[in-house]
Amino acid sequence: MSAKVPMTDEGYHKLIEETKRLENERPRIKKAIALAREKGDLKENADYHAAREELSMLNARISDINDKLARSIIIDPSKMEAGKITLGHTVTIRRVGDKKEIKRTLVGEGEASVAEGKILTTSPIGSALMGQAKGDVVTVNLPKGPVEFEIIEIE
Repeated sequence: MSAKVPMTDEGYHKLIEETKRLENERPRIKKAIALAREKGDLKENADYHAAREELSMLNARISDINDKLARSIIIDPSKMEAGKITLGHTVTIRRVGDKKEIKRTLVGEGEASVAEGKILTTSPIGSALMGQAKGDVVTVNLPKGPVEFEIIEIE
């Protein structure tokens, strides 16, 4: 049996919206394939091959999203153990020896966004923070070596 995919309710609905958006792209790509097919010899028809590849990638992405949705478990952070970091919590951390605070929200698959400060629970920092409490110091193994972070706040 495949592993469950934990995600927030927001992440679940974002994936549903992405699937709808991708499904709406299919007619455009199929039309491009039909137009390219009308040009003749398919062996040397770059437009035809590009459109077929685009359709293939679109179908693969839709399939991947549907698989995640089928295996999803919606996590409600408000129902989790108080004081412990779980999926959906926003955490303020500070690198040990530094004054700059960093705020990140731990999210599930399909929800990560650097611009919004959302990191995967499976990322190095996310996995180190999971289950920890305010005041704890965690060691995160980054490519440049281990870094220690102190947990300042959990929201």
